Amino acid sequence: MNKAELIEAIAGGSKLTKADSGRALDATIEAITKALKKGDRVSLVGFGSFSVGKRAARTGRNPQTGKTIQIKAKKVAKFKAGTDLAKTVNK
Repeated sequence: MNKAELIEAIAGGSKLTKADSGRALDATIEAITKALKKGDRVSLVGFGSFSVGKRAARTGRNPQTGKTIQIKAKKVAKFKAGTDLAKTVNK
């Protein structure tokens, strides 16, 4: 499912127009992004939680040349599925 299909599904399930559904989705994504940028955790009960994790610096290998390279430490966005979502997916 892509963003346009998600907007259509939101519009169908909420009786909002596609334009309103698009704005609602954009606002939701923006709010989650801002919270993660601040280092906060976003928890949607029954669906899952978004958080920020840290990935340590490590040594990697360039697949084209075979040379070793240093990969810098960075922050990564993580998602952990909630119990209800996990149960639904596994049915």
